[in-house]
Amino acid sequence: MDKISQIGRLNLVVVTVVLALAIRPSVSPIPTKTWHVHVVNNLSNNQTLLVHCKSKDDDLGEHNLAAGTEFAWKFKENFFQTTLFWCYLKKQDKFCNIFNVFWKEDFFQFRCRYKNCIWIAKVEGIYLKNIPEGHDELWHEWKQPPCN
Repeated sequence: MDKISQIGRLNLVVVTVVLALAIRPSVSPIPTKTWHVHVVNNLSNNQTLLVHCKSKDDDLGEHNLAAGTEFAWKFKENFFQTTLFWCYLKKQDKFCNIFNVFWKEDFFQFRCRYKNCIWIAKVEGIYLKNIPEGHDELWHEWKQPPCN
């Protein structure tokens, strides 16, 4: 019985180490998909767009995007595929919105062609580029502050 309990303890240690490493994708021994998220300022009249994006683990900071520029980042999904990023966007006229820019859902990820999610700020609202179908879809309208 002593040999069986040693094997059981060893298995428990191995499983614990693998799960602990898998929680942080940057050190995970289990390969996960790399995603790219883009937030594009396509506002008219040379408006600057304030962008502040975060996840549970990462604050990507505030960025002031000039017209025609973008803020982009890449990441790997966590082992459990529960990675979630959200962004706060604010136009110069103070209209704004807070919304998820990445989450695990097939209908959303299909539009990103399972690798590139492109959000575009326009005068009417915030669009997601539907890459497979080749058009932009309005997902969020601008709100008056407060935007929470």
